[in-house]
Amino acid sequence: MFPNSSNLGRPPFPPKPQQHNNFFNKLPLNIPPTLLSHQQIIDAQFNFQNAALSRALLSGNLTAIPAVSPQPLAYGNGNSIHTSAASTTFRGRKRLNEQSVPYDVKRQRFHSPHRDSTLVNQTVPLPEERRYSFPGSVPSPLFHTHYLPDLTGCVPPLQDSFPDPIETTLPVAKDKLSQQVLELFQACQQQTCDLNKKELCRTELQREIQRIFPQGRLFLVGSSLNGFGTRSSDGDLCLVVKEEPVNQKTEARHILSLVQKLFSTKLSSYIERPQLIRAKVPIVKFRDKVSCVEFDLNVNNVVGIRNTFLLRTYAYIENRVRPLVLVVKKWANFHDINDASRGTLSSYSLVLMVLHYLQTLPEPILPSLQKNYPESFDSTMQLHLVHQAPRTIPPYLSKNGSSLGDLLVGFFKYYATEFDWSSQMISVREAKAIPRPDGIEWRNKFICVEEPFDGTNTARAVHEKQKFDIIKDEFLKSWQRLRDKKDLNCVLPLRATIQKR
Repeated sequence: MFPNSSNLGRPPFPPKPQQHNNFFNKLPLNIPPTLLSHQQIIDAQFNFQNAALSRALLSGNLTAIPAVSPQPLAYGNGNSIHTSAASTTFRGRKRLNEQSVPYDVKRQRFHSPHRDSTLVNQTVPLPEERRYSFPGSVPSPLFHTHYLPDLTGCVPPLQDSFPDPIETTLPVAKDKLSQQVLELFQACQQQTCDLNKKELCRTELQREIQRIFPQGRLFLVGSSLNGFGTRSSDGDLCLVVKEEPVNQKTEARHILSLVQKLFSTKLSSYIERPQLIRAKVPIVKFRDKVSCVEFDLNVNNVVGIRNTFLLRTYAYIENRVRPLVLVVKKWANFHDINDASRGTLSSYSLVLMVLHYLQTLPEPILPSLQKNYPESFDSTMQLHLVHQAPRTIPPYLSKNGSSLGDLLVGFFKYYATEFDWSSQMISVREAKAIPRPDGIEWRNKFICVEEPFDGTNTARAVHEKQKFDIIKDEFLKSWQRLRDKKDLNCVLPLRATIQKR
């Protein structure tokens, strides 16, 4: 998952000092299982016999692709996959809700021993031989890996497979509003079966992409891994094709155009309507017909790999963080202010806004991890080490005993009445609001949220005053309603939200 690309524990590229052509010979041996060690992964040995396909795709000449007799798609064990003929219409960046999982499954506690954790394996059998996404964890003579004992910390490590989530102590909910927040979290948080579906798709796609980019690694990033995913969360994928940065306007778009052609031709039996979106960070947006999950795939946007594990650490060092973030994301989605493609806030920006609020309380609930543990969240750290950092971070013991309900009301009040949108920038890195920079990226922007690693504005999509006014108005109205009624239903219909997940 992490480098969801098949090698969480191993560098996707050889060290710079040794410049050889043989990629695998350059990988260091005896490295612990990689970051994606819990992904059921693909075999890292490439099929070089498909040279005709590789040449055709790299040249953009699809007519040169050898004819292939249509075969039923097989995920894992060779059983054919039956897909729905119904077409899917993409609406902005939001994916349609799944209807396949019974409501009683959704309602089960995430640490319940009665949860059905084998749902995915029942519908999509996995091969008997377990494989691991990262070269470091591939059981092959090429890689002599060793088991890395769990380090002391509060963040659940990534496993060799996706077991049920580690039992986590949830905050005590004594008041009605806190109970509602907790109920929503338990019903809507991402389940193991949801993660397995995404990982299985990643595994299949990496195998196919490696036919045209042999050194490419596909990483599962974002909410799927950072602890803030919901049952309806999209999947975010990062294709790392080389060690050096990629020009997003030219090179990344060209690579993604080849990937889109691959998806539209050879993989059309299970990849639906791949679309190339020419944003600042271009993506290919597509839907996996087997899992019914929508994905966004970018090229070499490695900051997404780093912030995935920074956010994962924030998610688990304090047990009020995840429920609060989930309810804010659901609230923003319900009020139509959670879609960057339509000029409102991305989910990533919303998460950073919640973390910032918790950092700036008179008695903080969260610290600045980058200040307290600079060596664990170094922006220059090699990618194959990034996943290990969270495992060493201990829980944060805050003296703030506020309930989930009080924190939710305080969150809306902070952004409705206290935060100065015109002159301040939200900085999780500094754990405080700081003056806006004078750079071009920050001028004439209504909302400024600093990306913790590269310093860009994650809320740059909010560029229209009308949308900004709508966002501010929703914060104000929600604060006033919750303050007076202390009932989540006055800002977010609980039953309907749980049913949609």
